[in-house]
Amino acid sequence: MRSMSSLIHKLKATYPDISFTEGEQFLWSPSERIIYYTTGQANSTHLLLHELSHALLGHREYQRDIELVAMETAAWDEAKKYADTYKVRLNEAIIQDHLDTYREWLHARSTCPQCSASGYQTEASHYQCPACSHEWKVNEARICALRRYSLAK
Repeated sequence: MRSMSSLIHKLKATYPDISFTEGEQFLWSPSERIIYYTTGQANSTHLLLHELSHALLGHREYQRDIELVAMETAAWDEAKKYADTYKVRLNEAIIQDHLDTYREWLHARSTCPQCSASGYQTEASHYQCPACSHEWKVNEARICALRRYSLAK
C-alpha cells in the first residue's frame, strides 16, 4: 500500500490545478479548489482518494439530502477506479462504513419527530410526514448533533 506522503506527492504532480493542504479533516473545497487532508487518521489514503474523486467529479453543492448521499456514493465508486493507479488497496467494509454514516444521517433527518414514519424533503431543510402531515425543519447536522424543529401550521 502506498504511503500517504507518497500518494500526496503523486497527486500533486498529476493534478496541478488542485491544491492539497493539510487540515483538521478530509474535505473537498470546490470554491478554493483545495483538498484538505489529515495524516493522523486511519485509512487516510482511502479518504484522500475519496476527496479527489469529489473534485474530479465536479461535486459542488446539493439541493436535497438524498443528493448528498448519491454524491458520496459516486465519489467512493470513482475512488475505486483510481485505487489501482495509485496502488491503494481500498477496503469495501471501510467504504460501506463511511456510506452508512450518510445513510444514518439521512434516515435520522427524515424520521418524523411526531410519529416516527419516514418523511420526505419538501425544501432545503424542511421535511413533511406522509402519515401524519407533521412538518419539521432540520439543521445541517453533518458534523454536529441533529436537531429537528416542528413547524407551526
